[in-house]
Amino acid sequence: MTITKKHTSQALVHILFWMLFVFVSLFLFSDFYWKENPFLQYVILLVAIVYVNHFFLLPFFVKKKWYLLYVLVFSGISLFATQLYCYVFAQCGCSIPKCLSDYLWQTLVPLIFFSFIWILYRFMDEQEEVEKIKKEHAEMELKFLKSQINPHVLFNNLNTIYSYSIEKPNETPELILMLSDNLKHVLYESNEKTITLEKEIHFIDNYIKFQTIRTEGVKRISYNKYIDALNHQIAPLLLITIIENAFKHSTLNSEIVVDIKVEQGILYFTCQNNFDKNKLSTTDLKIGLQNLEKRLELIYKSNYQFKISKDDVFKVVLKLNLN
Repeated sequence: MTITKKHTSQALVHILFWMLFVFVSLFLFSDFYWKENPFLQYVILLVAIVYVNHFFLLPFFVKKKWYLLYVLVFSGISLFATQLYCYVFAQCGCSIPKCLSDYLWQTLVPLIFFSFIWILYRFMDEQEEVEKIKKEHAEMELKFLKSQINPHVLFNNLNTIYSYSIEKPNETPELILMLSDNLKHVLYESNEKTITLEKEIHFIDNYIKFQTIRTEGVKRISYNKYIDALNHQIAPLLLITIIENAFKHSTLNSEIVVDIKVEQGILYFTCQNNFDKNKLSTTDLKIGLQNLEKRLELIYKSNYQFKISKDDVFKVVLKLNLN
């Protein structure tokens, strides 16, 4: 649903509801006096209450996940508004139980209805976002896979393996196995929602080792890791997006630093590299990190911290709760 269509449909729902609500309240549940009926005056206050709830209270309490507190606030507003209608607008002089039984529905119906509408559209937005992220994730996987099997890159990898087959033949089978493992990881294992941290770290180990060989004499690589347990689950291809960007956009004769630390279920990841400030706005770089942040928001919600700094070096810091 496009933004314009969504806003139009929401506006129509709101207008139709208020028209129907006023009609039912005036014609079916009260004496019909356009000029004297206090309900018409109360509608203005009711509209204000409904939209304060719609635009401020609901988003705030749902974001904080204070659901019980919201129910209490919701109930308090409903009771107060009903009493206000009884004793200020209608001036019925009835008892509190009688007031609530006769008029509480006029406050509750619009509040409940528009709360439901807010939740419904929020759910629809989240579903659209999920589908969008899934599509972007699939595109990212395909793009990464293409980068691995791109003829130019593949020939470079094969040339590296060929050189090793002559100079260091004993290490050649390991290089072939690493390339095969990484292709298998991207093709098959990355389709899972989460995989073991052990598999993802193994994939990164292979990737960095291969890149170390390929960029020998051109770039310096510092790869450090401390992991207290490998049995945690993690979304696949999160960290590699940052690492790949570092290799791709770092300058020649520079250093790439990758630090991975996992302690008590918290992952601390840092990747930094020198960069050319004139090329910092590269589209591939920006899109890759933006897609990554969208995936983090979708999968980990508030259980992550993601920061990019561009001072002397390009530095990406990620803190992720794996529990």
